[in-house]
Amino acid sequence: MPAIEVQDLKKYYGATRAVDGVSFTVEQGEVFGMLGPNGAGKSTTTEILEGLRKPDSGNVQVLGLDVTRQTREVKSRIGIQLQTTALYPRLNVREILDLFSSFFPGEKRSTDTLIDLVSLREKEKTLSKDLSGGQRQRLSVALALINKPEIVFMDEPTTGLDPQARRGLWETIREIQKSNTTIFLTTHYMEEAQTLCDRVAVVETGKIIALDTPEALIQQNFKETAIEFDLADETPPEGTFRHLKGVSRPAVREGRHVTLYTNETMATLNELTNRAQAGDFKFDDLRIRRATLEDVFLKLTGKRIRD
Repeated sequence: MPAIEVQDLKKYYGATRAVDGVSFTVEQGEVFGMLGPNGAGKSTTTEILEGLRKPDSGNVQVLGLDVTRQTREVKSRIGIQLQTTALYPRLNVREILDLFSSFFPGEKRSTDTLIDLVSLREKEKTLSKDLSGGQRQRLSVALALINKPEIVFMDEPTTGLDPQARRGLWETIREIQKSNTTIFLTTHYMEEAQTLCDRVAVVETGKIIALDTPEALIQQNFKETAIEFDLADETPPEGTFRHLKGVSRPAVREGRHVTLYTNETMATLNELTNRAQAGDFKFDDLRIRRATLEDVFLKLTGKRIRD
């Protein structure tokens, strides 16, 4: 039985179709990512799965339960980590975990287990107001795990964190998955989804426009290599790079930054260098990489996810 099963889910606000006929399943024990810009429908879908918002139509099963009819049972078996969590500023890490633990009847994780799981042992006596952003996020994850949830919902868990704190939270998420806990993750960060998720759904204007493993999505959409570079101040006209040998699709230009997709890497590099030496344009900071989920999203939607 899937951990989550959604069929033809719809939620409208007047003329706005926040969720417009979404269908997908999430298997038990997997990390499932939902990607999309603000307004794509990620948060509305997640809130419906959590029993916090009623759908207009469609069928939503979480752990075999009907979310709209068995909301209380669903909530008792899931954990929710919000993008921003209001913590008591004058309580320390241990005190906050003890307090929230007292709200849950039945079997639950001990405070010591939670502190170790999210790597906050050295900060257990630190007031929440004195924690770093990454430490507060790890504490919010611990709060979501008190009742030993079978599914944990994480809404943009690393937004606003520096790269080191983000990667630290990634390790925490991996540790949670080891206990066969299902994780439903929404994120703006393509690298995060590509690193953590077993499968990802790309969402735009209330619809899922692609769903598969990160590697499969890349393979389905890109056989090419990406060549990136920055132009000098003078900007050549549109179409300058379109006919370079091996280039398979129009260049992506963001200010001075250019991305080319090529099936013949060396031939494209040679022609690019020759054109630069001939004075057609100047560039620096040349990089070659394989395609990523960011490229897939750009191809499918025509824009970067950060837009």
